[in-house]
Amino acid sequence: MRLALFQPDIPQNLGAAIRLAACLGVPLEVIEPCGFPLSDAAIRRAAMDYAAIADVRRHPGWADFRDDRGRTGRLVLFTTQAARPFQTFEFRPDDVLLFGRESAGVPEAVHEAADARLFIPLAPGARSLNVVTAAAMALSRALSVTDGFPSPARTG
Repeated sequence: MRLALFQPDIPQNLGAAIRLAACLGVPLEVIEPCGFPLSDAAIRRAAMDYAAIADVRRHPGWADFRDDRGRTGRLVLFTTQAARPFQTFEFRPDDVLLFGRESAGVPEAVHEAADARLFIPLAPGARSLNVVTAAAMALSRALSVTDGFPSPARTG
């Protein structure tokens, strides 16, 4: 399982996504350009004390991400333009869960490249969730049905 963010706009959301991915043991892929300056040092700052356990991979653009030969699995796009709710989808352990820009989602080429397009049902009148909240919901469902949650840490 992997989490991917397409050209994130908000640095705080990237920091929260790094923490989410690190805590769940899921690699995070960041597809640039971002809506803010991004460097390896900025990622370490955003990750705070999770930098040591975070697995973050940067891609200079969509084409680089799409052509990455090291990745397997389906590209599962979360979008308000989907017709299928995420809770009915049969996730696989090697799926890549992709979330778009906070301000604009993803372009049509990304929609076309996706193996599946899913949405998270919202109450009537609700417009959207924060991208990291949506990612947490999606990862929780996907890891649960694939038995992919990390083993609980034992203390004491």
